[in-house]
Amino acid sequence: MSAEIINGKDLSLALKEEMKKEVDTLKTGGIHPQLTVILVGDHPASRSYVNGKEKACGETGIGSHIIELPKTVSESDLLKEIHRLNSDANVHGILVQLPLPVHIDEQKVIETISPEKDVDGFHPINIGRMMTGMDTYLSCTPYGIITMLRSKNISIAGKHAVVIGRSNIVGKPVAQLLINENATVTTCHSKTENLKQFTRIADILVVAVGKANMIDASYVKEGATVIDVGMNRLENGKLTGDVDFDSVQEKASFITPVPRGVGPMTITMLLKNTIKAAKRLENREG
Repeated sequence: MSAEIINGKDLSLALKEEMKKEVDTLKTGGIHPQLTVILVGDHPASRSYVNGKEKACGETGIGSHIIELPKTVSESDLLKEIHRLNSDANVHGILVQLPLPVHIDEQKVIETISPEKDVDGFHPINIGRMMTGMDTYLSCTPYGIITMLRSKNISIAGKHAVVIGRSNIVGKPVAQLLINENATVTTCHSKTENLKQFTRIADILVVAVGKANMIDASYVKEGATVIDVGMNRLENGKLTGDVDFDSVQEKASFITPVPRGVGPMTITMLLKNTIKAAKRLENREG
């Protein structure tokens, strides 16, 4: 067996084509979706992510604006800027690029963004809505994972899904989304004893641990679907995931590569959330 690759880059391109048409239609009706990103400091990785978001907005016709603040900006001044954007009717989505300097409370920043403009899906209100199965802005990476599974008509309901990782950004929300799709879900983490006893019975295995090539074929059930969320830079500069792709590909039925896997889908779902926010806010105000 050689697993079928779920190519996130190709799926992302297809979804962005659909979104471009939707944005064009919205503009005809007077709605111009707008995403504003706040970048504090000039961390190279953060700068790269923000540039990627700006490029993706341009590809779909979504308006984008980057507000650059020095890394010395005070927490109160940053919060004032967020309050200003919350009140700006022309801004539909607000995103503060993480991580932030140590003197700024990230959770306070997340909670200051209006839930109606929280297109990252990090606000506790939106997390709560997701937990209870309500319509909301879903966290972008978990949303992308579910979209990838659906794109291949992979059955989720009734299946045993194992998530390795319990971060607030990926592990916890993707576990909840899988539950919402009627999977039976086990969450594993750094304190889990005998990890293989759980992963070897997983129909769907989601790996988000941040350790290069940690999961090899010995962890994987024959015919499983394996989603690799990891992004690790090796000493030779090569980008690799948390899954040993070559060995696992021979055992799984579906697998995501790194790169061109989950990564491109994260920004794509951010755009989808921004369009949703624009329609919600404009229709309410109209």
